[in-house]
Amino acid sequence: MFGRPVRRIVAALAGLAVVALIAWALWPKPVPADIGAIKTGPLEVAVEDEGVTRIREVYTVSAPIGGKMLRTLRKVGDTVEAGKSVVATIEPGDPAFLDARTQRVNAAAVQAAQAAVDLAEAQIKQAKSQLDFVMSDLRRAEELAASRTISERALEKAKLDVASAEAAVASAVATMEVRRRELESAHAQMIQPGEARTRAAACCVDVRSPVDGRILKIIAESEQVVQAGAPLLELGDPRDLEIVVDFLSRDAVRIAPGAPAYIESWGGDGVLNARVKRIEPTGFTKISALGIEEQRVKVILDFTGPSEVWRQLGHGYRIIARVVVWHGSDVVLVPLGALFRQGESWAVFVVANGRAQRRLIKIGERNLHAARVIEGLKPGQEVILHPSDRVTDDVRIERRD
Repeated sequence: MFGRPVRRIVAALAGLAVVALIAWALWPKPVPADIGAIKTGPLEVAVEDEGVTRIREVYTVSAPIGGKMLRTLRKVGDTVEAGKSVVATIEPGDPAFLDARTQRVNAAAVQAAQAAVDLAEAQIKQAKSQLDFVMSDLRRAEELAASRTISERALEKAKLDVASAEAAVASAVATMEVRRRELESAHAQMIQPGEARTRAAACCVDVRSPVDGRILKIIAESEQVVQAGAPLLELGDPRDLEIVVDFLSRDAVRIAPGAPAYIESWGGDGVLNARVKRIEPTGFTKISALGIEEQRVKVILDFTGPSEVWRQLGHGYRIIARVVVWHGSDVVLVPLGALFRQGESWAVFVVANGRAQRRLIKIGERNLHAARVIEGLKPGQEVILHPSDRVTDDVRIERRD
């Protein structure tokens, strides 16, 4: 009697259960998301690029004279003292090669010089003969003058002739020396390169170090002929280091002299402190590894920490420099992963009552981790990090562990 109503009730309940299951299956589920908090704290914005260390004052030692430089015994890294350490030795070079015409001209000059020597010898003999003759006249004149046979004037004339003859002999001897030196000079013009010669004790020039320091680079090591002014080696003091970083011009305009900097990836432990000394006013074009032309500006940094920390660095070592361009001590910070573009503005998804709410905000300076909030957010609020395309306005959010 009660079977049919009971079956109807059971069937109705089963239908309601099926409808409930379908509704539950089709009901939107909360979207899992990472949540970040809006906080206050310090924010530091920096630009980063590769740089190299270099010795502040590098001295290039050049050859003071032309000649043949002997092979140097110095090595890169040797310590040198100003005015004491010999860094190079230069001796006279070999003469130039003589062609056939020059040889004949020089041979004729030798013959002419030899003839001049012979002529000078003959002139000496003539002068000596004339001296002997006037000497005998003088002796006779003195005998006659003693007996008052000749006048005093005749005696003085005989003495004058003797003095003139002696001067003529001296002149002939001097001329002879000149002709002999000319003959030696003519013979010297006949010397060919490579002929054996004796090196004089004071023939060479020792080039000494102008400063205290160490040898950084040897430009000319083997024995070779050098011209006056040719660079031989480079010197410097490794304790006097600075850093040169080629920043992009758009980054360089944000850097100010005196700004703090941090040196990273230099090979040692920790981070080194530095400070901007100078920004060069001229840029230059540099081709990147991808073949892109970039305008770069050299920025010079000085170490500010004790030298014992960075003394392992040397000339031309590669480093990574990070220069601070802005710093705030107590600002409202939003995680950089929460930001996305909404038209021309920045926006975030704020979590309120378990739902996402899109909100436009205004930000200022930012680095790789956070941005400074100027308007739109307050400390303590929560935002969705890296929102996916499933996160929309007013969607329910489930916090992801």
